[in-house]
Amino acid sequence: MRLRKLNLRHFRNVDLATLDFSGRRQFLTGANGQGKTNLLEAAGFLTALRSFRATDNRLLIGQGQAVAAIACELEHERLGDTRVTIKLRPDGKELWCDQERVTRLADYLGKFPTVVFSSQDLQLVRGSPAGRRRWLDLTLAAMDASYLRALQTYTKALAGRNSLLKRGGASDQELSAFEQVLAPAAADLIVQRTKGVRELAATLKAAYAQLCDEGEPGALAYEPDFAEPSAEVLLARLEGGRARDVQFRATVAGPHRDDLGFSVRGRAAKDFGSEGQQRSLVLALRLAQAAWFQVRSGVRPVLLADDVLGELDPARRRRFWAAIDAESQVIATGTKPPDAELGAWQLFAVADGTFLENPPDMEAKA
Repeated sequence: MRLRKLNLRHFRNVDLATLDFSGRRQFLTGANGQGKTNLLEAAGFLTALRSFRATDNRLLIGQGQAVAAIACELEHERLGDTRVTIKLRPDGKELWCDQERVTRLADYLGKFPTVVFSSQDLQLVRGSPAGRRRWLDLTLAAMDASYLRALQTYTKALAGRNSLLKRGGASDQELSAFEQVLAPAAADLIVQRTKGVRELAATLKAAYAQLCDEGEPGALAYEPDFAEPSAEVLLARLEGGRARDVQFRATVAGPHRDDLGFSVRGRAAKDFGSEGQQRSLVLALRLAQAAWFQVRSGVRPVLLADDVLGELDPARRRRFWAAIDAESQVIATGTKPPDAELGAWQLFAVADGTFLENPPDMEAKA
């Protein structure tokens, strides 16, 4: 897939912008806070109508505006020339594909893959389990509507059961009504997470080896709160844990407490990995995500690299660019133009939400 044109209106600090992309390498440069990441956020919104930075879409609408819009023209392996338009309002969003309204997200998922390499990705190793679960849920749901349905069912039933527990005085019959929904949805999530992480882990291992020395293998593992993917066993566990859950006023066990483990040389990367190793792990994770998206969708993802390489040593930077699929479109950002050794890029200067292509004073660094 290749993004040929991107139009934005009232998206964050971008009042109005039209960018025509030629070739497969675009680089946005400018000072921090000018709108570079906002453009990547808009492009990344294509995949699953979610931001990689914000959970509330109202934050994406320009201050004082009633609606924001993203319009993309794409070359697509399966669909040919395609146009996608997304309108964001405080109370929801509209999606149009080739002038046809799309009303079911399930009909859209898996068609327009993008992968964002963000400077915030380091928190996937260093941060809380909640951030890792969110990444995993977004990754699996972006390619599989059945995973999204299971996740939505589980999340809704969990919220209902927790509401009863917080209120106090809930009967076994009331709790059981939510448990009958929770258990099969939880089993489905465990099965799909196990399979998805196993596939991602194999590619991450290979990608990490490309980025680093062969002698320091990196790994990814699924760490479920409860590994038994049986609805009956899970239901029994929920029933058996009612007294404890009533005491804590929350559902203590289940997939909402799952985690992912990153390791280098068999040791937890969060505790023992160097900063370079941790950064290489999250880059390898994103490369694995891109490869997994391509296998699942049959579409080569657009890669969105948001100022992620500045902290890597020169050797790891060179290895990262060598690991990128040469046929993939890469839209990257930075405060300075890319190194000349990386080849030709279409350059854009970004200032206060405006984008100027190939200004005369901009050139790749020698």
